[in-house]
Amino acid sequence: MTVRIGVIGAGWIGREHIRRLTGTVTGTRVTAVTDIDRSRAAEAAAPVGARVAADGAELIASDDVDAVLVTSWGPTHAEHVLNAITAGKPVFCEKPLATTVEDCLRITEAETANGRRLVQVGFMRRYDAGYRQMKQVIDSGAIGEPLVVHCAHRNPTVPESYTSDMAALDTAVHEVDVLRWLLDDEIVSAQVVTPRSTRKRFAHLRDPQIMLFETAKGVRIDLEVFVNCQYGYDIQCETVGEEGLVRLPDPASPAVRTAAAHSTRVPTDWVGRFADAFDTEFREWVARVAAGAEPTGPSAWDGYAATAITRATVTSLQEDRTVATDIRPRPAFYGGAA
Repeated sequence: MTVRIGVIGAGWIGREHIRRLTGTVTGTRVTAVTDIDRSRAAEAAAPVGARVAADGAELIASDDVDAVLVTSWGPTHAEHVLNAITAGKPVFCEKPLATTVEDCLRITEAETANGRRLVQVGFMRRYDAGYRQMKQVIDSGAIGEPLVVHCAHRNPTVPESYTSDMAALDTAVHEVDVLRWLLDDEIVSAQVVTPRSTRKRFAHLRDPQIMLFETAKGVRIDLEVFVNCQYGYDIQCETVGEEGLVRLPDPASPAVRTAAAHSTRVPTDWVGRFADAFDTEFREWVARVAAGAEPTGPSAWDGYAATAITRATVTSLQEDRTVATDIRPRPAFYGGAA
């Protein structure tokens, strides 16, 4: 079966996913594209032989669309995901699922009422080989019960439009999701402390930030978000358990000895660092859609939790206090207690 996919949002990430779905992932065809800028939609659609849909609602309702990919501006996500659920069509939504906790809950309630999982959220870290290896080690019990997690998320630079709130909402959100998955535990509180800021930042930005999280089981997490580190795109994660530790491996890179130095390359952006994870993510999603099965990736509930946690983190930054995430008990529909 060829899965016919409609894409809502033809910005950079939308075009990148269209390239992936038509050039890397098999068993798919992009049949329709829409964007608030019709000319941009046409530019993305033409090379793959897709048509330009009038808007998201028309695309979702179309007979030539089996599944929907949402890569539009974040505040529009909830509308498109809810329309896809109403239409009974699988929908892959890039993060965030929605920009407010209330909209995320509307989505989970609609999906629950539908009686079948249709939504997958684009948290690609779960598909990275290194993180999957870490998950296997933690689940095996080889390091005992996790106690502490140390993380870092460093970017070489960010544009002037990047704000202090985005450190949580756009950057740390990936750690938030992958740590909930790695630990099989919920984050119950968030705190942000700000050390001396780098001179390399724009004046309005608080950078770096140290984010401190606590889980329901008492695991403590510290996350350094440093988006003007200059030297590269560097993702680090180390889980310390009662009997050992497991560390996220750096991406494979040849070791070079020259000019009396021994060096390895550091990636410069997230595109190269997680390219394989993106490919795996879409291969697995498409395979489930083609089989008529529910998705197994990050759920609408995971999207809700990530939004609740990152919003609490922003509140902590703004109000200089520890903030409870107030995440609701997980429903049985999403694997919670009956």
